Amino acid sequence: MGEDKKNPGLSCVDCGLTGCNKRNGTYPDFCLTTHLEEGELDEVLKLYNEDTENQKIMSVAAQVEYEFYNKFTRVEETMEFARRLGAEKLGIATCAGLINESRILAKILRRGGFQVYGTICKVGAVDKELVGIDPQCKKVGAHMCNPILQARLLNKEKTQLNIVVGLCVGHDSLFYKYSEAPVTTLIAKDRVLGHNPAAALYTCNSYYSKLLK
Repeated sequence: MGEDKKNPGLSCVDCGLTGCNKRNGTYPDFCLTTHLEEGELDEVLKLYNEDTENQKIMSVAAQVEYEFYNKFTRVEETMEFARRLGAEKLGIATCAGLINESRILAKILRRGGFQVYGTICKVGAVDKELVGIDPQCKKVGAHMCNPILQARLLNKEKTQLNIVVGLCVGHDSLFYKYSEAPVTTLIAKDRVLGHNPAAALYTCNSYYSKLLK
């Protein structure tokens, strides 16, 4: 779409109306919905309707949302989503720092009837400098995390749905990029806030006001 010349760079995060959520016709001048290029929405709808995997994921996600909204925890929703997808073998891509949480998750998933195969971030770990990482970064650990190898090992095992548990920012990006199976995230790592990154947003007008300065 490009930038609106009257309102350069404005997007959904700058909108206070969210008319698209209720389809009530109240939209700002820079609304992305009302500025879609001709045929753009139809092209996207084709990706949902003509790609069997996309259609199934969207349909199952909608079912889980409808039936268990405000009833199931994220763990329970993930299990139900996997069942309805027909995914019997689940992969876990875990941070070494959350291996205990991943062991608990694996136990729950296995009790739920799933096969589980997990890969830790330090699998195939080598010196960080071998991939061009600045030597000073070794102060927090000399050996690199290996999200691409994590993904490749899960691909080799032919997991049908992969679950991210606390991969570092950026490492998760590479895992998503190389995973052949669909990916969902159970835990987003935040060591400072007990893996609840949204807390920084909720307290941005008080304790974490420094984020706005």
